[in-house]
Amino acid sequence: MGATTQRRPVIRLRADATAPVTAEVAPNGTQAVLHRHDRPDVLAVEEPLEIRVGGEQFAVTMRSPGDDFDLVAGFLVSEGMVFEKDHLVAMRYCAGRDADGHQTYNVIDAGIRADVPRPLHATARNVYTTSSCGLCGTASIEAVTRASHHPIADTGGTVSYELLSELPDRLRAGQAAFDRTGGVHAAGLFTMAGELLCLREDVGRHNAVDKVVGWALREGRLPLRDTVLQVSGRASFELAQKASMAGIPVLAAVSAPSSLAVDLAAETGLTLVGFSRGTGMNVYAHPARISGLPARR
Repeated sequence: MGATTQRRPVIRLRADATAPVTAEVAPNGTQAVLHRHDRPDVLAVEEPLEIRVGGEQFAVTMRSPGDDFDLVAGFLVSEGMVFEKDHLVAMRYCAGRDADGHQTYNVIDAGIRADVPRPLHATARNVYTTSSCGLCGTASIEAVTRASHHPIADTGGTVSYELLSELPDRLRAGQAAFDRTGGVHAAGLFTMAGELLCLREDVGRHNAVDKVVGWALREGRLPLRDTVLQVSGRASFELAQKASMAGIPVLAAVSAPSSLAVDLAAETGLTLVGFSRGTGMNVYAHPARISGLPARR
């Protein structure tokens, strides 16, 4: 399996403004001194993963190696290709070697049960996606609502405001790869009582979510009712789409949502929270699932 981190040489520059000088040199009496340190740094690995379905190329994504089967499974859920555990009958790494002859583990072929109906767009997907962009606007809100086999049901479950405000710190506490590199996103799946079910990291925020959803599919947990998906970055359209396809009722992000993410959340019944930091947050859609909110003024 490929490494998730690599070391690279780096020149670290830091300015120190404590050196005293005359007023003719600097009016405030100090001048910045630039310090240089040559040292190795730990970086998150980013490599392509080619996803094949039945031997035919379906997509290529840039990702952090690790939990690749979860990533592929989750990606196929978000694409509407599979929606139950037994739909995915096999996954295997295909031959792929680097210049030194080592297996790269960068091609996975997924086998889908023959009787599983394929979405209309399945044969046309075949695209390249970067680590910063998943769907990239290829599906409309109407297409997402039509494709989902796990509509977000109003089960009556709620999450308290107090617990929701704690989830970013709980997610951050589990980000081992971020501690080493400072360069990866995270997605954590929690119960509405606060139990952490699954946490995944990746250079791509959409990949981290796919890894969580793929884990759930392979564990036979879909649809993910009465759960909260907490993510470390912004709430983009593709993250709202992935949550909706998995039946997740609450998506919370530490940064802002996009306008299309809010529109999708409103349409599909997804509770969408942004700027979830400390004791503050913004609720953009379906606030009824959050208990403890003050009455509307």
